[in-house]
Amino acid sequence: MDPRQRPYRSVLYIPGSKERALEKARTLPVDAIIFDLEDAVAADEKGNARETLKAALAAGGYGARVKIVRINGLDTPWGRADAEAVREMDADVVLLPKVNSAADVDALAAITGDLPIWAMMETPRGMLNAAEIAAHPLMAGFVMGTNDLAKELQTRFRPDRLPLLTALGLCLLAAKAEGLVIVDGVYNAFKDTEGLAVECAQGRDMGFDGKTLIHPAQIEVANTAFAPSEAEIDLARRQIAAFEEVQTQGQGVAVVDGKIVENLHVVTAREILAKAEAISALQAG
Repeated sequence: MDPRQRPYRSVLYIPGSKERALEKARTLPVDAIIFDLEDAVAADEKGNARETLKAALAAGGYGARVKIVRINGLDTPWGRADAEAVREMDADVVLLPKVNSAADVDALAAITGDLPIWAMMETPRGMLNAAEIAAHPLMAGFVMGTNDLAKELQTRFRPDRLPLLTALGLCLLAAKAEGLVIVDGVYNAFKDTEGLAVECAQGRDMGFDGKTLIHPAQIEVANTAFAPSEAEIDLARRQIAAFEEVQTQGQGVAVVDGKIVENLHVVTAREILAKAEAISALQAG
């Protein structure tokens, strides 16, 4: 699931206990779904939610969407049973909340085997240990839990997210160093599409692969923000063409729009085109 090739623009949380939501998710244009057994499920519904979700995943119909199951923490009364249940589900990934260290990942892997693991990065200790968490051999992705993180840091809300930038940056560095998927935290005001677009643009500029979402109304904004724009696609094609031309002719330097094009720019350009093609393939499917 290389984030440079496979899109993760929109990652939607869906309650694992709600059959209607599980059904609707089969039709939504999202790149990935987090089927939630944690925050979205009441304590007395935990057991039923596991069975409901297992049946929904067994029935299929989710197409190419990446199927991620968020379990309860292993320090809760429900975590181990969740992990054992996910091991038997038709899931692509298991998502562990409040990961503080690689030891937390080891504990989950001891139950779920070789199933790829994603980590909710939402605690101060998790931020400080991001590099060791990312380096775990079964770790495949980070999800920023910005609400919990803001609570733990006792920050004030700011549209520019300045109080969270250090934490976001630490996780981005760790994820990129290990080639993991990394998706940004949720935007709580699901009716505020303008604010969402601003936060998506910030996340995309920082290097996130996509954004976690709490409502279907947010999908289009995220899909647009984290997809290559027509201008980026056009520039990528022209950069590749110019670079290949000077290589063929044995000339020194390619120039596009008054800027030098080096091999590193061509690598990025090819990644942009590959992601655009992958998005087109998903939409066609």
